[in-house]
Amino acid sequence: MVSERGLQVLRAIVQDYVDTHEPVGSKAIVERHAFGVSAATIRNDMAQLEDEELIVAPHTSSGRVPTDKGYRVFVDHLAQLRPLTPAQRSAIASFLDGSGDLDDLLTRTVRALTQLTGQVAIVQYPSFARAHVSHLELVDLGGGRVIVIVVTDIGRVSQRIATVPTDLGDEGMTRVRARLASMLTGTSVQSGAQAIADLLATPPQPAPFDHAVRSIAVVVAEELEEFRQDRLMLAGSATLARREQDFRGSIYPLLEAIEEQVTLIRLMTEMVPDDQGLAASIGRENEPFGLGEASVITGDYDATGSRARIGLLGPTRMDYPTNMAAVRAVAHYLSRLLEEDESSR
Repeated sequence: MVSERGLQVLRAIVQDYVDTHEPVGSKAIVERHAFGVSAATIRNDMAQLEDEELIVAPHTSSGRVPTDKGYRVFVDHLAQLRPLTPAQRSAIASFLDGSGDLDDLLTRTVRALTQLTGQVAIVQYPSFARAHVSHLELVDLGGGRVIVIVVTDIGRVSQRIATVPTDLGDEGMTRVRARLASMLTGTSVQSGAQAIADLLATPPQPAPFDHAVRSIAVVVAEELEEFRQDRLMLAGSATLARREQDFRGSIYPLLEAIEEQVTLIRLMTEMVPDDQGLAASIGRENEPFGLGEASVITGDYDATGSRARIGLLGPTRMDYPTNMAAVRAVAHYLSRLLEEDESSR
């Protein structure tokens, strides 16, 4: 068991190592922190921390650096998160206020978070499987090309171009829109996808514009299927290259995880939040996901009755109190904006 002063020494080592990127010695701790004890006493505390595998000497006769286990104990014993400054809170508001649809809002969200923290920012889309299609619009571009717009009740907007066999004209456009809208509007994404699948499973009909309906229905089905899939929005990937010295090995596994997303979705989904909705997965805890040199911080946000996660990906040597506070603040602000948007509908 680590004593209370030992935890304070560990906290000092983590903070100083994050700030300086240099191994931390007992003399430096005495000079920078008001422990009121001698360097010899601090050395004894550090020896106990080393016995517990919470710190390690990277080189002979050097100072000590935290281990993954040390970061875990540090995070678990955080007395409080470091509050954001008024300037940081103002930056969040300026980034997120005035956003358009959900895609725009989430894009602004990850940009704000990566600017605040200098880490890779991640936001998980809400679960659209439980969303409802609120509107279907078709815009005739002529030449057999039609813009298909699908809108859900939680702000997701899809826009694609479909190709139809013949120009529809005003009458044809009205009839095709009415037929598809009657199948989709007010239904859940899942039910709408099933209705489209049932339509496409039936043989073509001699009814006017049936081929156009089917051509557009194929595009709608593809968009509804994308709505049902878990997706992430990310920003700040370039920060990994600037922080490459913080990783003992290659940053390639992190870049691969960012590109493929599936690994990050699994990891974020399995993380267990605390009573503030925050969670941290550190270093070797992420080895089953191929991210043993990275840390991930997540926070929950509310999206019209469903919950999704926002988070950070970066090296284990990161400012956990500030980064966790930033994730919490942005998650709360995002939840509020989504709630306001829902109440205005």
